[in-house]
Amino acid sequence: MRVTEMLPETGESADSTTDAGREWLARRYRRAPGGYVRVNMVTTLTGSASGGDGTSDTITSPTDRSILGIIRRDADVVVVGAETVRAEGYVVPRTAALAVVSRSGRLDGHRLTEAEAGRVVLVVPAGVHPEAPAGVTVVSVGNGPDLSPADVLAVLSARGWERVVCEGGPTLAAQFVAAGVVDEICLTVAPRIGPVRHPVLPVADDVPTAVAGALMDAAGFSYLRLSVGARASRG
Repeated sequence: MRVTEMLPETGESADSTTDAGREWLARRYRRAPGGYVRVNMVTTLTGSASGGDGTSDTITSPTDRSILGIIRRDADVVVVGAETVRAEGYVVPRTAALAVVSRSGRLDGHRLTEAEAGRVVLVVPAGVHPEAPAGVTVVSVGNGPDLSPADVLAVLSARGWERVVCEGGPTLAAQFVAAGVVDEICLTVAPRIGPVRHPVLPVADDVPTAVAGALMDAAGFSYLRLSVGARASRG
């Protein structure tokens, strides 16, 4: 699949199915050394984070999946909500740890193997005592039923995980954005129109952003990188 860079306005393009094309993509998504927080989501033109089957599978693309792998390889840990684990049947990324955020501690629907469980952390509110799969580390944070993004990030930082990617679901991603802890949003926009069962980022207030990069492929998918907050204002 041919992918063309629209911003910066280089007009360069590459075949994302080749090794050279994947390296071309990797250079555009690679972060400088040091910690960061990214949100990585996919949406339809109408703002839905899922397709007709209730998952993101039907609104993704081969290029989107390549970019997903690139973003994960650059990260220390992928953060995801337990509801998304249940809906999508999440597996542990090959190149990063997985942190599952859950108010209840439920992980039914997961596809974790015993070998992978050692790279999984289940983050729950204080007072919740889940029956986690063997090998999964359970960490309790906070003083009540809610889990703030700052609490979650503190837990990850304590384990040496400073390069963080939040993959949703929409509620968790919106909480991270609204809390002002996100440096960049990576957003794949699928050329699909349909009902919005799960809005991709259900925020209550405007969030200042600036386009740091934009790609488009021959199938009409666009791939945006948005700087958030103070970084966007300085842009």
